[in-house]
Order: sequence, then structure tokens, then C-alpha cells
Amino acid sequence: MYDVTAVRYGTVETTKAEVYFRHHAYGEPDEAVRMDYYFWVLRVASDVTLVDTGFDPAVGARRGRTTLCPVPEALGRLGLTPADVSRVIVTHFHYDHIGNLRLFPRARLLFSGREYDFWTGPWARRFQFALSAEEPEIAYVEAAYRDGRATRLGDEEEIAPGLRTRWVGGHTPGELIVTVDGLVLASDAVHFYEEVELDRPFAIVADLAGMYAAYETLRDLTASPDRVLIAGHDPRVMREFPAVPGLDGLAVRLG
Repeated sequence: MYDVTAVRYGTVETTKAEVYFRHHAYGEPDEAVRMDYYFWVLRVASDVTLVDTGFDPAVGARRGRTTLCPVPEALGRLGLTPADVSRVIVTHFHYDHIGNLRLFPRARLLFSGREYDFWTGPWARRFQFALSAEEPEIAYVEAAYRDGRATRLGDEEEIAPGLRTRWVGGHTPGELIVTVDGLVLASDAVHFYEEVELDRPFAIVADLAGMYAAYETLRDLTASPDRVLIAGHDPRVMREFPAVPGLDGLAVRLG
């Protein structure tokens, strides 16, 4: 069984009109909402896997995000160093998920082949897509792949016993979710639980029909009580799981 920790390294105060696709269509007043930023640490024995690496603090600041605890410091407070990480599963290539890959030069990078092909292809440079990514960070992924430090994943893969990835798309062309033991780490396939509870798509969407389909997939995967959905940016995660001792407000233990 894996020890799984969600680390809340950043946050931003925003509004529902900003985070939900065409929020005005629901005929509801806008309201404030907090959006948290996480990465996930998976440990079994001495093997350490990260799911995503968060945003670079300078990039986050430029984009109006607050860094609560830089990724290296957060790892240190969990008793880890970047050198302890053997692999990084990248759910997609947005700035808040690949911003610290340079901290892990010894780790194997794993990502969807669909995601790689999109972000190294012609459409990624179009304004609405490019807004969510940083060119130097995409270039780093390309270099890692050329150097043989990265693996393209298919639509469903077993990474290790009890650890699997699955392509769902929607938010980005190659969006992955990660299943580990009884947990379903949705990352940005579901930013907020309301997306699946109320069938309300997120504002940043590559394929609207694909996003709805991803919600259906996640509902099916978590229909039984032994499967737990973990949303990728929802403050509820911090309230519904126990705090890691000494890291109250920064990290919770999921399993």
C-alpha cells in the first residue's frame, strides 16, 4: 500500500465566473472562491513518485498566485529531497504542473504521448492554449525526452503494482488521471468537486465534450465506496483528510 500525501504549495483567491466555463449561463450570482495548488507524493518502501511538480514561484507570482511553501522546502518537511524521487508522473503540461521539473534531473518523467504531441505541435502556440503554459518549461520536457529521461505513456498504463495512469483528455488533449490503491487522483480532470457534482465544466478546456466524458469516467471509477476521488485544486481536500503532523494547512494524508 502506498502512503499518499497531497501538498498544498500555493493558492489564489478568484471567483466562480473565472473558474467555470460560461458561469453566467447558470443564472447564479458570482461569488468568491479559493483555488489551491497541489502536488502529490506517493511512497512505498523506499520508492518515491511525484504526481506533478507545481509552479515555479517566480512564474506563479507573475501570474498572481501565492506560493505558500516552495516545492523543495515542502519535500524537506516531509523528510525527502529531490534526489529521493525516482519518477515524476506529469498529468499535463500546464505551468502549474511542470514548473519545477528541473529540480528532479535524476527522476524518470512519465507523461501522455498525446500531451507531448500536442504541446510540441503547431496548435500549442495559439493564444488561448499558450496562456496556460510556459515555453521554457515545455522546452525542458522536450530536452528530457530527447535525452532519454522521459517516457511517453499510452492511454492506460501500469506504472508499478497498484499504480496506474489513464488518459481522459478534456482539460488538455493529453490529460491523465492517476489511480493508486483506492484513490483516484484527478489532477485537472476535476479541479473542483462541483464539476462532477453539478456537471459544470472548468473554464480552461481543450475539448468540451471530452471534459464531460472525463467527468463520466471519474463518476464510474468512484461509484464504489472503496474508490475516493481527489480533486486537483479544491480546498475541500484540506478539510476532508487528516493533516500531516507539523504541516497543518500545507499537507494532508490521503492514504
